[in-house]
Amino acid sequence: MTKLIELLVNGVSLGMLYALISVGFVVVFRSTDVINFAQGSTLLGGGYVIARLSPHTGFWLAALAGVAATAAFAMLVDRLLIRPLRQRGARHDVAAIVTIGLDIVLLTDLTRRIGSDMLHLGDPWGNAVVNIGPVTVAQTRVAAMATALVLIGLFGLAFQRTGWGVAMRATAEDTEAAMLSGVRHNRVTLSAWAIAGALAAVASVFLTASPSPGMDAATGQTALKAFPAAVVGGLDSMTGALVGGVIMGLAESLASGYQGQLTFLGQGFGSVMPWVVMLLVLLVKPSGLFGTKAAARV
Repeated sequence: MTKLIELLVNGVSLGMLYALISVGFVVVFRSTDVINFAQGSTLLGGGYVIARLSPHTGFWLAALAGVAATAAFAMLVDRLLIRPLRQRGARHDVAAIVTIGLDIVLLTDLTRRIGSDMLHLGDPWGNAVVNIGPVTVAQTRVAAMATALVLIGLFGLAFQRTGWGVAMRATAEDTEAAMLSGVRHNRVTLSAWAIAGALAAVASVFLTASPSPGMDAATGQTALKAFPAAVVGGLDSMTGALVGGVIMGLAESLASGYQGQLTFLGQGFGSVMPWVVMLLVLLVKPSGLFGTKAAARV
């Protein structure tokens, strides 16, 4: 029972990080109808900036610089790559393919820079743990859960109660009508990409902290596990991003924790569990658990 509780807590914590990254997928998709496959390389880039600056500036300044750098980079992606395609009337799948190409280029360069090193971001939690009765949880997992809840909560409030949130929802509902009503679509999309980049950098801090050994060239692939979370929840749903992230975190944690009893499925099954869950959900509900079902003419 103690092991199960630990796995559940760790799963929820990991799921909250997936939810953070998923929100990045969702805000970009809602504002541009584009799936940003460069989120993984953005996460790795943010972690790389923090790891390189942390020994010189301290963790907190390095983290702020990393968040700012990834937000600025994501805005440049929208301004220089996505917006020109949008203005030329290119299909959304073309823009998605562009982000795949960008992801490959960035991952290649970052892999070359990192090499075989294991980078440490200098987080203040270290190997400290929290004991809740017989259950032992890494302090970073608790901090990750709290940070994700606060950020997602603040974002949800802003989305519902601010002018920016109204503009975002109007753009997601009907872009042309929103623009005719005075919504500055380019400004909305720019802010959406900035949010996605910033959240990726925040997630990189906790994904590479204890009990993880650190950040290596493969860390960017972790962000791809948040893509099934966004799909399962519904690519146009903020609530779906949260629920989907928790589902994926729990599925991966439980499958990895009970790997010994699942040997018939092969080694490392826990790492592909999010994709298995995504396939099962899509077979039942293609739009995701909270996604909007597209209307079809008959």
